[in-house]
Amino acid sequence: MHQDSQIVNMLLARDEQALQMIREKYGAICAQIAYRMTGSREDAEECVSDLLLEVWNSVPPQHPENLRAYVTAITGKIAIKKYEHAHRLKRGGTQLAEALDELAEILPSDTHVEQEVEQRELTDALTAWLRTLPAEQRRIFMRRYYLSESVHEIAESSHMSVSAVKMTLLRTRNKLKDYLRKEELL
Repeated sequence: MHQDSQIVNMLLARDEQALQMIREKYGAICAQIAYRMTGSREDAEECVSDLLLEVWNSVPPQHPENLRAYVTAITGKIAIKKYEHAHRLKRGGTQLAEALDELAEILPSDTHVEQEVEQRELTDALTAWLRTLPAEQRRIFMRRYYLSESVHEIAESSHMSVSAVKMTLLRTRNKLKDYLRKEELL
Protein backbone atom coordinates (compact mmCIF):
# COMPACT_ATOMS: atom_id res chain seq x y z
CA MET A 1 0.00 0.00 0.00
CA HIS A 2 1.33 3.40 -0.95
CA GLN A 3 2.19 5.94 1.70
CA ASP A 4 -0.01 9.02 1.81
CA SER A 5 2.99 11.35 1.47
CA GLN A 6 3.91 9.57 -1.78
CA ILE A 7 0.36 10.04 -3.09
CA VAL A 8 0.36 13.74 -2.14
CA ASN A 9 3.72 14.21 -3.87
CA MET A 10 2.34 12.56 -6.99
CA LEU A 11 -0.64 14.93 -6.90
CA LEU A 12 1.69 17.90 -6.52
CA ALA A 13 3.61 16.60 -9.56
CA ARG A 14 0.26 16.30 -11.41
CA ASP A 15 0.55 12.50 -11.78
CA GLU A 16 -2.97 11.19 -12.46
CA GLN A 17 -2.04 7.75 -11.11
CA ALA A 18 -2.38 9.31 -7.64
CA LEU A 19 -6.15 9.46 -8.14
CA GLN A 20 -6.32 5.71 -8.73
CA MET A 21 -4.23 5.17 -5.61
CA ILE A 22 -6.65 7.31 -3.60
CA ARG A 23 -9.59 5.32 -4.98
CA GLU A 24 -7.89 2.04 -4.05
CA LYS A 25 -6.84 3.16 -0.58
CA TYR A 26 -9.78 5.34 0.50
CA GLY A 27 -12.59 4.63 -1.98
CA ALA A 28 -14.41 2.15 0.25
CA ILE A 29 -14.43 4.33 3.37
CA CYS A 30 -15.44 7.40 1.35
CA ALA A 31 -18.25 5.44 -0.33
CA GLN A 32 -19.43 4.28 3.10
CA ILE A 33 -19.47 7.83 4.45
CA ALA A 34 -21.31 9.11 1.36
CA TYR A 35 -23.82 6.25 1.49
CA ARG A 36 -24.62 6.96 5.13
CA MET A 37 -25.21 10.60 4.27
CA THR A 38 -27.14 10.20 1.02
CA GLY A 39 -28.85 6.85 1.53
CA SER A 40 -28.07 5.94 -2.08
CA ARG A 41 -25.34 3.65 -3.40
CA GLU A 42 -25.45 5.44 -6.77
CA ASP A 43 -25.04 8.84 -5.12
CA ALA A 44 -22.25 7.44 -2.94
CA GLU A 45 -20.31 6.30 -6.00
CA GLU A 46 -20.86 9.71 -7.61
CA CYS A 47 -19.50 11.33 -4.45
CA VAL A 48 -16.31 9.27 -4.71
CA SER A 49 -15.89 10.33 -8.34
CA ASP A 50 -16.55 13.96 -7.40
CA LEU A 51 -14.04 13.58 -4.57
CA LEU A 52 -11.30 12.57 -7.00
CA LEU A 53 -12.02 15.60 -9.18
CA GLU A 54 -12.04 17.88 -6.13
CA VAL A 55 -8.73 16.46 -4.89
CA TRP A 56 -7.19 16.89 -8.35
CA ASN A 57 -8.36 20.52 -8.47
CA SER A 58 -7.32 21.37 -4.90
CA VAL A 59 -3.85 19.75 -4.68
CA PRO A 60 -1.97 21.96 -5.38
CA PRO A 61 -2.39 24.61 -3.95
CA GLN A 62 -3.46 22.56 -0.90
CA HIS A 63 -0.85 20.26 0.61
CA PRO A 64 -2.76 17.95 2.98
CA GLU A 65 -0.78 16.63 5.92
CA ASN A 66 -3.35 13.91 6.63
CA LEU A 67 -4.66 12.53 3.34
CA ARG A 68 -7.29 10.29 4.93
CA ALA A 69 -8.79 13.19 6.88
CA TYR A 70 -8.60 15.39 3.79
CA VAL A 71 -10.44 12.98 1.48
CA THR A 72 -13.05 11.97 4.06
CA ALA A 73 -13.80 15.62 4.88
CA ILE A 74 -14.21 16.44 1.19
CA THR A 75 -16.42 13.37 0.76
CA GLY A 76 -18.61 14.53 3.63
CA LYS A 77 -19.03 17.99 2.12
CA ILE A 78 -19.84 16.55 -1.32
CA ALA A 79 -22.34 14.08 0.16
CA ILE A 80 -24.08 16.80 2.18
CA LYS A 81 -24.42 18.97 -0.95
CA LYS A 82 -25.75 16.01 -2.94
CA TYR A 83 -28.19 15.14 -0.18
CA GLU A 84 -29.40 18.73 0.16
CA HIS A 85 -29.80 19.02 -3.60
CA ALA A 86 -31.83 15.81 -3.75
CA HIS A 87 -34.02 16.80 -0.79
CA ARG A 88 -34.52 20.52 -1.25
CA LEU A 89 -38.29 20.30 -0.99
CA LYS A 90 -38.53 17.29 1.28
CA ARG A 91 -36.38 17.13 4.38
CA GLY A 92 -36.16 13.93 6.33
CA GLY A 93 -36.03 10.20 5.92
CA THR A 94 -32.33 9.56 6.52
CA GLN A 95 -30.05 9.62 9.49
CA LEU A 96 -28.20 12.62 8.06
CA ALA A 97 -31.24 14.90 8.30
CA GLU A 98 -31.89 13.82 11.86
CA ALA A 99 -28.24 14.27 12.87
CA LEU A 100 -28.01 17.69 11.20
CA ASP A 101 -31.17 18.82 12.96
CA GLU A 102 -29.63 17.87 16.31
CA LEU A 103 -26.53 19.97 15.60
CA ALA A 104 -28.34 22.84 13.87
CA GLU A 105 -28.95 24.74 17.10
CA ILE A 106 -25.28 24.63 18.07
CA LEU A 107 -23.18 25.10 14.93
CA PRO A 108 -23.26 28.34 12.97
CA SER A 109 -24.92 28.24 9.58
CA ASP A 110 -22.70 27.53 6.55
CA THR A 111 -24.71 29.65 4.12
CA HIS A 112 -21.91 31.79 2.65
CA VAL A 113 -18.94 30.31 0.85
CA GLU A 114 -16.89 33.41 1.58
CA GLN A 115 -16.88 32.48 5.26
CA GLU A 116 -14.31 29.75 4.65
CA VAL A 117 -11.80 31.25 7.08
CA GLU A 118 -14.39 31.24 9.85
CA GLN A 119 -15.32 27.70 8.87
CA ARG A 120 -11.68 26.62 9.14
CA GLU A 121 -11.46 28.18 12.62
CA LEU A 122 -14.61 26.32 13.61
CA THR A 123 -13.22 23.06 12.21
CA ASP A 124 -9.94 23.53 14.08
CA ALA A 125 -11.81 24.33 17.30
CA LEU A 126 -14.08 21.31 16.87
CA THR A 127 -11.08 19.05 16.29
CA ALA A 128 -9.33 20.40 19.39
CA TRP A 129 -12.51 19.99 21.43
CA LEU A 130 -13.01 16.40 20.25
CA ARG A 131 -9.53 15.53 21.54
CA THR A 132 -10.59 16.58 25.04
CA LEU A 133 -13.47 14.09 25.18
CA PRO A 134 -13.15 10.67 26.78
CA ALA A 135 -12.65 8.01 24.08
CA GLU A 136 -16.12 6.45 24.38
CA GLN A 137 -17.90 9.81 24.28
CA ARG A 138 -15.82 10.89 21.27
CA ARG A 139 -16.53 7.61 19.48
CA ILE A 140 -20.29 7.97 20.00
CA PHE A 141 -20.22 11.61 18.86
CA MET A 142 -18.19 10.79 15.73
CA ARG A 143 -20.35 7.81 14.80
CA ARG A 144 -23.49 9.95 15.08
CA TYR A 145 -22.34 13.23 13.52
CA TYR A 146 -19.53 12.15 11.21
CA LEU A 147 -20.69 8.74 10.00
CA SER A 148 -24.42 9.57 10.44
CA GLU A 149 -25.18 6.30 12.21
CA SER A 150 -28.55 5.96 13.89
CA VAL A 151 -28.84 6.09 17.66
CA HIS A 152 -30.08 2.49 17.53
CA GLU A 153 -26.99 1.31 15.59
CA ILE A 154 -24.67 3.03 18.04
CA ALA A 155 -26.55 1.61 21.04
CA GLU A 156 -26.48 -1.93 19.66
CA SER A 157 -22.79 -1.96 18.75
CA SER A 158 -21.81 -0.20 22.00
CA HIS A 159 -23.90 -2.52 24.20
CA MET A 160 -25.74 0.50 25.58
CA SER A 161 -29.41 1.39 25.81
CA VAL A 162 -30.84 3.81 23.26
CA SER A 163 -31.64 6.25 26.08
CA ALA A 164 -28.03 6.10 27.33
CA VAL A 165 -26.74 6.92 23.85
CA LYS A 166 -29.24 9.78 23.51
CA MET A 167 -28.22 11.15 26.90
CA THR A 168 -24.53 10.89 26.02
CA LEU A 169 -25.16 12.77 22.77
CA LEU A 170 -27.22 15.45 24.53
CA ARG A 171 -24.54 16.02 27.16
CA THR A 172 -21.83 16.07 24.50
CA ARG A 173 -23.75 18.62 22.40
CA ASN A 174 -24.16 20.77 25.50
CA LYS A 175 -20.40 20.56 26.16
CA LEU A 176 -19.79 21.55 22.53
CA LYS A 177 -22.16 24.49 22.85
CA ASP A 178 -20.36 25.70 26.00
CA TYR A 179 -16.97 25.27 24.34
CA LEU A 180 -17.99 27.20 21.22
CA ARG A 181 -19.35 30.02 23.36
CA LYS A 182 -16.15 30.11 25.39
CA GLU A 183 -14.11 30.26 22.16
CA GLU A 184 -16.49 32.98 20.85
CA LEU A 185 -17.37 30.89 17.82
CA LEU A 186 -21.07 30.81 18.65
